[in-house]
Amino acid sequence: MAGNSIGQRLVLTSFGESHGRCVGAVLDGCPAGLELEEKDIQKMLDQRKPGQSLVSTQRKEGDIVEILSGVFRGYTTGAPIAMVIWNKDQHSRDYDNLVTKMRPGHSDYPALIKYNQHNDHRGGGRFSGRLTATHVMGGAIARKLLKDTLGVETHSYTIKIGKISMSEEFQSKMKKEIYQNEVRCPNPKIAEKMRQAILNARKSGDSLGGIIESTTTNLPVGLGEPIFSSLESDIAKAIYSIPSVKGVEFGSGFAGAGVYGSENNDPYISKSGKIFTKTNNAGGILGGLSTGMPITMRVAFKPASSIAKKQSTVDIKTKKAAILQVQGRHDPCVVPRAPPVVDSLVSLVLADHGLIGGFIKPVL
Repeated sequence: MAGNSIGQRLVLTSFGESHGRCVGAVLDGCPAGLELEEKDIQKMLDQRKPGQSLVSTQRKEGDIVEILSGVFRGYTTGAPIAMVIWNKDQHSRDYDNLVTKMRPGHSDYPALIKYNQHNDHRGGGRFSGRLTATHVMGGAIARKLLKDTLGVETHSYTIKIGKISMSEEFQSKMKKEIYQNEVRCPNPKIAEKMRQAILNARKSGDSLGGIIESTTTNLPVGLGEPIFSSLESDIAKAIYSIPSVKGVEFGSGFAGAGVYGSENNDPYISKSGKIFTKTNNAGGILGGLSTGMPITMRVAFKPASSIAKKQSTVDIKTKKAAILQVQGRHDPCVVPRAPPVVDSLVSLVLADHGLIGGFIKPVL
């Protein structure tokens, strides 16, 4: 099975299945000398872990990370950092009816065909959102590396659930509000409306999608490479590894396609000897390179496919129409648990480019 690693100089490899013994990650290429403890990773894992509220799955996993290698006396050694989380709360019998009945909107059918029925279907196996814990294991380290070396910070937050949106522009002072509510929206009043919408969908046996916005600040100018290794290319590739992601846009995105160039261009200005742009429709990236302005990105998540409502499908054994009602514990909306995953993947890509471009040294 290909596609389990990402990065050039800073390489994250993910392993495990949703209902297997464990999920884990190996991060190779992290510079020696980064101060690191398990608690640095655990904080972000706690923000992502399931079972914290009614707006997420009720699967109860502690998601306690163990560092197996690559750290000695509280500092990274430069060797691969191997990490593992042991699965504790699998209810695999809930998936018995999915062996032959394919979930609409899920990877069940193409995975079954591709791997000739050898794929692990329990909990979605390798295609489960559970595997985003491995993204966070590596991403938490990359995020700390960026902060400690370059002062770079990434903050992701919910701006839309279903039809309910946060309209105001994100400000730095709002970052402390992100994790003060269950839906990870920095506007408390809008957050409560989003929460209620998710609970209503859950009550009716349905699900909701939404949008997460991500803002990265304090970037140097010139991070990234042209053409196939542009920041947009690499970040988008990483973000699409999150199950349920169906859209990514930077800066003005699709809205920029409907205005004049004179409206969408960002005029340059000089302030205190430094060059900035008056606006940031480019989203902090031009020609695949960072401009020094914040990288702004929005990520669209489809509604979760595993819902309690009865759905039409086909039984692959009989090749006849069938009715499926998904059992088990599933997120009525995946968005509230996704901000730390987006933070992690953006950080992995930026740290990788920091090493490629010489902005971060191989030994700190």
